[in-house]
Amino acid sequence: MRKTTLAIATLVLLLAPVSAFADFSISTFQADVTPSLGMPLCGGDVAPVVSITDPLTARGIVFFPEGEQPVVLCAVDWVIIANEGHTAWREALAKAAQTDIGRVTVHVLHQHDAPFLDFTLEEMLDKQGLGGTTVDVDFARKAIRDTAAALSAALPQKKVVTHVASGEGIVEKVASNRRILDENGKVRTVRWTATTDPAVRAEPVGTIDPFCKSVSFWNGDRTLAVLTYYATHPQSHYGKGHVSADFVGMARSAREEALPGVPHIHFNGAGGNLGAGKWNDGSPENRPVLAKRLEAGMRRAWEGAKKVPVDGTTLQWDVKTLVLPGRDDLSRAHEESVLAAKEAGRSPRMLAAIALAWMDRNNEETPIEISRLKIGGIQLLHLPGELFVEYQLAAQDMAPDNMVCVAAYGDGGPGYIGTEVSYGEGGYETRIYVAQCGGKVEQVLLKGIRDLVE
Repeated sequence: MRKTTLAIATLVLLLAPVSAFADFSISTFQADVTPSLGMPLCGGDVAPVVSITDPLTARGIVFFPEGEQPVVLCAVDWVIIANEGHTAWREALAKAAQTDIGRVTVHVLHQHDAPFLDFTLEEMLDKQGLGGTTVDVDFARKAIRDTAAALSAALPQKKVVTHVASGEGIVEKVASNRRILDENGKVRTVRWTATTDPAVRAEPVGTIDPFCKSVSFWNGDRTLAVLTYYATHPQSHYGKGHVSADFVGMARSAREEALPGVPHIHFNGAGGNLGAGKWNDGSPENRPVLAKRLEAGMRRAWEGAKKVPVDGTTLQWDVKTLVLPGRDDLSRAHEESVLAAKEAGRSPRMLAAIALAWMDRNNEETPIEISRLKIGGIQLLHLPGELFVEYQLAAQDMAPDNMVCVAAYGDGGPGYIGTEVSYGEGGYETRIYVAQCGGKVEQVLLKGIRDLVE
């Protein structure tokens, strides 16, 4: 585990500029990562790009603790960044920030009309004549370079932080649980993010985290940046090739319009088993409705935030490396045979490659990293995959006196990560190829989270 603990002392003299005396600074950066017409979306499982409804961005924040290497947090409007693709993003940002890769996190917001990136998968498919079907590699590498360049350009623009504010606000009628159980505790149906059946939409909301959390950084009375966190699948209507940051992007933009000149960086929480399906039938008209509801939650979190000086605050960066238990129902020999079988078709061969990519990297040499940045009573927790919301709720319960903000959808290699009981319930999210881990993943991941948060 890498661990950094430092005291942040801010000395402000009457009539003197605060920037001359403080020792905790930040920079923010942003780059355009919008694909071009004809490029694959969502790993090639939906229509390729036919139009750009609104652009996609990679946004991040760099922390400069005095006497320590920078810490970088980045959120990307893509559907998945996994395995060697995830490593490539982190390496580029680490180099740009002149820091260690272990101090860099990269997350996606998981919009579905957006690119998918896994260089490990792409290499396997390329050897089978399927290269370029999941991602345009040249575009992906350019997006990484552009984001790293934006970060590098932002370094001289760092600003001193004198205060930090945090709060939470209820989000009404957006998230709902996707897994509808029967009387025997088995999944009866999945309430997809766009659900046309009114009877399924009428089912109870189920287990969610209804709150949006907000963390903002200030220099005196000037807001420097805002981070927001909310857990749900973030798409409204999708799959037709119309690139969009969807309702989460619309809500984020609305908040930037309300606070001109203040960068907003949004992170998707543990929303693997959540979606807007109770409130959304997939009609395009619902996108702005969902956006306004999320925007209202972001505003409530902002308005209810408690602002405190950073004087005497402790900044602490911690990392845990984990090898997550795999599945017992996957065979390397079988997946290799499927991948090599041209007659099998692209989709089964891609799923086999996804499984093999995870088998190849989930070991002591290339483990999953989870991390936590603690700023006084605020904890920013960074986790992999499409996590079930129960992990987010558990993390918050581990530190009830802190504001625990969860960013999931980091390294997408594991796919969905359910709770132990969920693997016996059935349903889409825990089935083979969709979830690369087995039911024992819960105890390993919860222990790692507990080691960081408690």
